Amino acid sequence: MKEKLRSLISKVKEQESFNGVALLAVDGEILLSEAIGIAEKKQNTARLLTTNSMFELASVSKPITATAIIRLQQEGKLDFDNPISNWIPELPYSGITIRHLLNHTSGLPDYMELFAKKWNPARYAFNEDVLRLLVEHRPDVLFAPNESWEYSNTGYILLAILIERLSGQSYSEYLEEAIFKPLKMDRSMVFNRRINSRFTPLDYAYGYVYRIGYGGYVLPDEIPELNYVKYLDGLQGDGMINSTVNDLLRLDRALYNDEFITAKTKELMYSPAIINNGVSINYGLGWFLQEDDRLGSIVYHTGGWPGYSTLFKRYIDRDITLILLQNGERSHSYTQQLVTSFEQIMCDDDSYDLPIPLENKNIIEFNPRNVQAFTGKYRFGDEEGKSLAVDIYIDKEQLCMKLANGMILTLLPLNSNRFFEEHTATELEFIFQEMDNNIRLLWYTNSEPEIAQRIFQ
Repeated sequence: MKEKLRSLISKVKEQESFNGVALLAVDGEILLSEAIGIAEKKQNTARLLTTNSMFELASVSKPITATAIIRLQQEGKLDFDNPISNWIPELPYSGITIRHLLNHTSGLPDYMELFAKKWNPARYAFNEDVLRLLVEHRPDVLFAPNESWEYSNTGYILLAILIERLSGQSYSEYLEEAIFKPLKMDRSMVFNRRINSRFTPLDYAYGYVYRIGYGGYVLPDEIPELNYVKYLDGLQGDGMINSTVNDLLRLDRALYNDEFITAKTKELMYSPAIINNGVSINYGLGWFLQEDDRLGSIVYHTGGWPGYSTLFKRYIDRDITLILLQNGERSHSYTQQLVTSFEQIMCDDDSYDLPIPLENKNIIEFNPRNVQAFTGKYRFGDEEGKSLAVDIYIDKEQLCMKLANGMILTLLPLNSNRFFEEHTATELEFIFQEMDNNIRLLWYTNSEPEIAQRIFQ
């Protein structure tokens, strides 16, 4: 396996499409640990990544937040089916338990959408601000508790608040005491880089986004439509844990130890959520769940935030650990293909598929007259009946798409009706329908495009 891993990572280096650190271990033994690319751009030079570089974990923070809750449960301070109103009585939503927060079945509204509408972007937001805005504005729930499943960053903000109220410590202090210190995770911390700008950890990996109009990689702080990375920098629980591949491996090893988390509790952690209609959801207490014919049971989490793309994947039947921390991902598809390459090697396949780098896009000159006909509100739908409304409009000589959560994506023209979106590295296409004199929007996020109809101009 080692020889194939070396061969793969050598080819990945040549492709120059991965900027980050990769680690693969079997039975806790590291077979691959490789740093590729830059940690920090400077005026005339660049500081390179090392295998000890510290990254913002984004949503890979969630399994750690969940582990903190589980530690509190093992201390006898809570039960997973306790209502959160026991400790957060001001929350204006009833019937929500700690388990609902952990496995994303609470139905709570999305705080990012709320902040995009109600927050002053000149101010930093903190966890208590999320709670305050929920109390003041009471946005509608997505569904009643345990009636459905919807990934919820709001739920993990509330879990961080719960940790503080139960422990009497800050979220950061409790994680240090209950997880980082006992596991010797010395390069792990809760760190809000913009708020704590006077302090930067040694060997810190700054997160960069790639933007054609800016000449390549830049900090997300420089991109106006990514301004939420500034005003949401004070939030913790759903993200903002910073760590290294080696520290995450230490956590991985501890999770095999019944003294850290009991065997009975781990069974609950890795059991799917069951919603009220009996449907099983492949998410446990802080972990996505997967079954593979050859690799067996897998628990994992991914994370994405402007500048960072993270993966912590644990093949628990085979005791294999794969960790990918990136601070300059250009294409999520490339990362997915790279994971497949690693898994083919894990399965001892005769050969593996090399990931295909994102091709350079030929962006043409923007002409407002050519795209005016595409503006309006569109609605995407899925097989489960869920919908996503987006606004297409022209702003400052650019075609933009605004999502319901307030996120703004810029669409760069490839031809008269096809566009490239850099944040997701995907393409979109507008198609005129003669039969109803309307326009469809095709978003090529997967092998089959997502399709939206224009609902009004």
